[in-house]
Amino acid sequence: MSEGKRTQTVVVSNPQGLHARPASLIMKVSNRFQSRIELIKGQERVDGKSILEILTLGATPGTNLVIEADGPDAELALEALAQLFTSNFGEAYEEQPPDG
Repeated sequence: MSEGKRTQTVVVSNPQGLHARPASLIMKVSNRFQSRIELIKGQERVDGKSILEILTLGATPGTNLVIEADGPDAELALEALAQLFTSNFGEAYEEQPPDG
C-alpha cells in the first residue's frame, strides 16, 4: 500500500453526536494504525488518537468532519474510521413505542 496523505469526509449521524463512547471508539481504532490521524471540523484540527481532543470538536448530529490520515496504512485507517461513522458507532437507535 502506498504511503501518503488521504482524506475522507464523514457525517456525524448518531443523535447524540460525538460524545464519550464514540470518541473512545475513534481513538481506539485510530491507535491501531501507524498513520497520523486527524479530524477536521471547519478550521479546527484535532488528533484522532486523543479522546480529549476529539471531544473538544463538539461535533453534533449532522456535522461534516474530514478525516485525514497520513502514513503507510492511511487508506486502511480511513476505511475503518468511516465504517464507525456509517454504523453509528454500533449504537442502535430505534423508534420508541408510544406510551400507552
